Amino acid sequence: MQNSSKIATLEYAKDQDKKDPLQRFRAEFNLPTDANGKPKIYLCGNSLGLQPKLAQTYVQQELDDWAKLGVDGHTDAQNPWKPYHEFLSESMAKIVGAKASEVVMMNTLTVNLHLMMVSFYQPTSTRYKIIIESDAFPSDKYAVKSQLEFHGFNAEEALLEWTPREGEELCRYEDLEKLLKDNKGEVALLMLGNTNYYTGQKYPIKEITELGHAHNAIVGFDLAHGAGNIQPNLHENQVDFAVWCSYKYLNSGPGSVGGCFVHEKHANNKNLKRFAGWWGHNKDTRFNMRKEFDPIPGAEGWQLSNPPILSMAAIRASLEIFEKAGFENIRKKSEKLTGYLESLIENLGNNKIEIITPKNPADRGCQLSLKVKGADKKLFNQLSEAGVIADWREPNVIRVAPAPLYNSFEDVYEMVERLKKLLA
Repeated sequence: MQNSSKIATLEYAKDQDKKDPLQRFRAEFNLPTDANGKPKIYLCGNSLGLQPKLAQTYVQQELDDWAKLGVDGHTDAQNPWKPYHEFLSESMAKIVGAKASEVVMMNTLTVNLHLMMVSFYQPTSTRYKIIIESDAFPSDKYAVKSQLEFHGFNAEEALLEWTPREGEELCRYEDLEKLLKDNKGEVALLMLGNTNYYTGQKYPIKEITELGHAHNAIVGFDLAHGAGNIQPNLHENQVDFAVWCSYKYLNSGPGSVGGCFVHEKHANNKNLKRFAGWWGHNKDTRFNMRKEFDPIPGAEGWQLSNPPILSMAAIRASLEIFEKAGFENIRKKSEKLTGYLESLIENLGNNKIEIITPKNPADRGCQLSLKVKGADKKLFNQLSEAGVIADWREPNVIRVAPAPLYNSFEDVYEMVERLKKLLA
């Protein structure tokens, strides 16, 4: 992105929007408004994505079918409920770089993480340690620590943290290498977030997976801030498992159903331990009710219960937009939009704020984390009062995430203009 006074103009931003092939998708989302009905600048898709207008139609369809058909909606609804989760698999697989058989939408993120660790964290007396990034999202740490304790290990000793160096914000790959080397033969699982919720740093999935496998460890990722934001290429990168939520960049609504990936190399391994449920059982005999558990090959075999249709209807609405836009196109716009935001903030030349997210677009998604010197939340509160919806993360970061499906270059320009006035 060029660094000049030319880009810091409303005319430039509007011109970029005119040239943007994805600009038309903005109209497919409901934008939050102020008391006067004027759209706010919404840059918080990293926390909760906006509602696709189509979601109301899709959810209403299921409500109507429920009203008209009752239980027969499982087979006779316009979109039959029994196989409803299958309607999402193909589109979701494209977004995370997987085969449809490797992906299933089910449960919520932390539930799925526990289910995956039941299968893929199989410690021994000598190989039992888990590696996580030091600033992982709290629920990941809670889940991992509780798994360690469930297996009888002391989490203080068995949980290894990949930590930035003193005075730095970002994790270095070579420090992860050293962590594995220093604990050679003792690491059972690498369980890392991607992209990091606080700094916005995207970890190198391919390299980390190869590194973990070279040390005979299982490798899994939490893609809560990755799915719909970056392309993890889960199948090609040989990741063992991954989990994610769908209410952030995937725009499926608050607390909506999560997603799960299991690489096909594990698809037919019936010896993998798992917590089983009837919806993961062989579809041909599922309703026989008297058969021993026979897991469906692939990710579907980890399902527990029949899917929540109303929630999945909202996901389906969002995935339809992703399908029309094409994820490669979304990612291209994301890099341009976030690069524009970065340039405008740097042009401010203000030492009150510092971007701690990596500069290389390949090492981040759309989020920029702005470190506020002095840990002063006052600036964030003023930005909120000025009609900008971002979010604050303790102790001193404003997270700003221009989501390419519904955010515009003008949004970014207006946000920085309001920030500039507050800083002045």
